[in-house]
Amino acid sequence: MAPDAPSSARNGPRILVVSGNRSHLALLARRLGEEGYRISVADTGASALSELQRVGADLVLSELQMSGMSGPDLTRAIRGETAWADLPVMLIAGRDDPTAAVRAYEAGADDVILKPFHFEVLTARIERRLASARSLAELREDMAALDARVVERAIELGELKDRYYATEAELRRLAGMVSA
Repeated sequence: MAPDAPSSARNGPRILVVSGNRSHLALLARRLGEEGYRISVADTGASALSELQRVGADLVLSELQMSGMSGPDLTRAIRGETAWADLPVMLIAGRDDPTAAVRAYEAGADDVILKPFHFEVLTARIERRLASARSLAELREDMAALDARVVERAIELGELKDRYYATEAELRRLAGMVSA
C-alpha cells in the first residue's frame, strides 16, 4: 500500500496519509515523500487502522470528511488505543465547514488544516507536531528512567534498613552478654 519512497525517506518519520480522494492521496504522498518522510497511505479510516497495526506511524494526516469512518471517528479510534494515544493526528478540512475544526478537536485531533493550504505551511506544521511528539517521548523515557532509579534507591534503602536493624540487634545481644 505504501508508494516507493526516495532513498532520503528511508529513515525519515513515517506519516500515514488517509484520504478517500485517490488523486489527493497520491499528491500528498508524493509531495511528503519528496520532503523525506516515509509514507503509508490508506483510503478509508478502517484501512488506516489496519495500516497503523501493520507498520505504525509517527503522525497521521487524514481528511476530515470521508465515507464510512470520518476523520474525527478515526481520531477517536486512535485515541482509544493505548499504544496510539499520543500519536499526532492532523485533519484536513474544507473551509466551507465552519464546525469542522470544533469536531476535529473534540475528537482529539492535534491540528486542523483548512483547504486550500500552502504545502510549505503544512510541512512546517507537521514538523512542529513531530518535534512535540519526540519531546513527549523523551520526557516519558526520562520519567521511566527516574522511576527505575527511585525503585532502585528504595530497594537499597530497605536493604540498609534491614542491615541497620540486624546490626542494632547484634549490638543489643552483645551488650546483654557483657552485662551478664
